[in-house]
Amino acid sequence: MKNTLDLALIGNCTVGALVDAQAKISWGCFPRFDGAPVFCSLLRDTEDANDFGFFAIELTDFARSDQHYVENTAILRTRLYDSRGGAVEVTDFAPRFGQYGRMFRPMMLVRRIKRLSGSPRVTLRVRPACDDGTRQPEITWGSNHIRYVSPTLALRLSTDASLTAILQETTFFLEDSITLLLGADETVHEGVNEVGRRFLDETRQYWLEWVRSLAIPYEWQEPVIRAAITLKLNAYDDTGAIIAAMTTSIPEAPNSGRNWDYRFCWLRDSYFVVNALNRLGATRTMERYLAYIVNITAHAAGGPLQPVFGIDGRAELPEREVPGLSGYRGMGPVRIGNLAYRQVQHDGYGAAILAATHVFFDQRLARRGDEALFHRLEALGEQAWLCHDQPDAGIWELRGSARVHTYSAVMCWAACDRLGRIAAHLGLDGRAGYWQAKSAEIHATISRRAWNAQRGSFVSVFEGDAMDASLLLLAEVGFLDAADPRFAATVGAVEQDLRRGDFIFRYVEKDDFGEPENAFLVCTFWYVNALAALERRDEARALFDKLLACRSAHGLLAEDIDPQSGEQWGNFVQTYSMVGLISAAIRLSIRWDQAF
Repeated sequence: MKNTLDLALIGNCTVGALVDAQAKISWGCFPRFDGAPVFCSLLRDTEDANDFGFFAIELTDFARSDQHYVENTAILRTRLYDSRGGAVEVTDFAPRFGQYGRMFRPMMLVRRIKRLSGSPRVTLRVRPACDDGTRQPEITWGSNHIRYVSPTLALRLSTDASLTAILQETTFFLEDSITLLLGADETVHEGVNEVGRRFLDETRQYWLEWVRSLAIPYEWQEPVIRAAITLKLNAYDDTGAIIAAMTTSIPEAPNSGRNWDYRFCWLRDSYFVVNALNRLGATRTMERYLAYIVNITAHAAGGPLQPVFGIDGRAELPEREVPGLSGYRGMGPVRIGNLAYRQVQHDGYGAAILAATHVFFDQRLARRGDEALFHRLEALGEQAWLCHDQPDAGIWELRGSARVHTYSAVMCWAACDRLGRIAAHLGLDGRAGYWQAKSAEIHATISRRAWNAQRGSFVSVFEGDAMDASLLLLAEVGFLDAADPRFAATVGAVEQDLRRGDFIFRYVEKDDFGEPENAFLVCTFWYVNALAALERRDEARALFDKLLACRSAHGLLAEDIDPQSGEQWGNFVQTYSMVGLISAAIRLSIRWDQAF
């Protein structure tokens, strides 16, 4: 069976894992999101002789399965049915709940297998990988556990199942239930079954309480709740960072070579992520993410700001190819790290300051912005001023060319504009005037050099004539009023050049890898928002419903989609796509007070 992205995500903001429709864990990194791919069969051709890098629960005479999340949680239930009337239920989750005054979120996955009917026979195949998927770790065992040991990581599987059955992968009748705890190499001091049951109950209660605290729209509640949980699962609690996606090297299109590691934190995402968290009322997650961004910007100390950072804040993300993994459906290369950290992308100044603006104006936050933080942000503003008309790689990270991208210039304008607003809020009239003057000058430059009179619209680069989807955000970030006829004209030009069926492409020009083949999902959500801003709400709602129909069976979205077949491609689960869904739903939904 070939690999697909028909996968469910489980996690606890320390680790995450992807589970297929038959309860096989095919992707999971330890000890954190950007760690070693212990389960990596998702990036191995199914015909590959090196058959390891997964955690499978196989039912003899398997006939069918069904799978669903426990409502409003990140707990997954998979039911496997055999052809003889036997059935088992697999419950998968990562523990997360409050304990001893702090959040308990261990490096652990819990699997509970329960007999539902008949006399089911199961086989447990626990085959983790190490050394980038090239080999299996050494195995030792004790009375109730198995250790998987490599030079960089040791994992312990504590269980009440037969160790012999696991080690030798022998098939056995499941008479009642078994529990498997895979985590740090530490002794479990209680009965495994009791620990698993308690962790399950506490984790379920945590997610129910967290969802209950969200501010969600009246319409499309289920998709928004699932997107919000997924966004939360992509947040790394220890530092507050939010990763772009859980995976690396899922190609953007078949055999395209567009295979990148997205297990890092891009500043370009920050404004949109913070906005979504704010609208959801997820203030604690937002506050942690803002702290991560502020720490990064402070570390820049007035110098250039790179576009992407590690979840621990590290700046260097050296990129290398992994020969031990053949890639998703054999479509390599598999890459660890991302050289985008070396790129010049000027939009990051605006993204960081737009995100940080919340710290000064949101009275719910425990740590508020002050004059000292404002002056740190001013250093970024000076960089934005210097760079607003200089070439860069742009939001789409073009590796082979540098031009003066309109969106980058607009985000530099946004940096100066928000600094002016923050200064006015703080009563710093002199600084407010300074930044207002800078933003006005950048605005005039963009209006002159990025406007193409022949096309009657803004275009993707200064003095250019092509379009890119980021132009849909001109009203979103406040550069243009939605009523400005130039905005409607630009949206029309994007429609003309970039719309393929129901989807908007990022751009259609050839780049380092040829012409783009698949649509970048968040761009279509941007288009939905632009339609709504232009009072084309019926069109926006119809298109939004079509986008919702593109989600996986579990309500999840990857980075890209084939506009013909509807198959998802690119790294999964994609934060940008889920944030786009949240923002569009909140914008389009009728208000609660209009619903009854």
